[in-house]
Amino acid sequence: MDFKRFLVNKLILFFTLSTLITVAVALVGSSFDDGARFGYKTMLLPLKYALLCMLPTFVTWSKRELSPKALLFRKALMLVLIEAVMLGIAFTSPSIDSDRAEVVLVIAGSVLVIFVLANLFLWLKDSAEAKKLNSDLEKYQQLHA
Repeated sequence: MDFKRFLVNKLILFFTLSTLITVAVALVGSSFDDGARFGYKTMLLPLKYALLCMLPTFVTWSKRELSPKALLFRKALMLVLIEAVMLGIAFTSPSIDSDRAEVVLVIAGSVLVIFVLANLFLWLKDSAEAKKLNSDLEKYQQLHA
């Protein structure tokens, strides 16, 4: 995959992550600290989290297509790095009660769910593109056979 297409995919991933992180923060936050009130700057935090979570995704870039084993390894490494980023944020943030084990487990679980959903959405998008490309190729072959 060329780097330009890779970056476009990362942009799509960024907006997908921003949306999923916003939903997760709202659900988890209302479960653990429903009475908390924040200022407008707090609304930018999901964007910051999504941007920070984008950095580990660069471990999947390769000029050549990766073997399934290599891709699986890089995806697992990416998940570990994203978990480390988010747990690092949780443990350094004064507004997150990281002393409670259930809070840390919910954050780690939320990261896993978001990771799976984001990859599922991207797979569905790529699958639809592949089906369209195959359909167009079949039409072309029929016209020029």
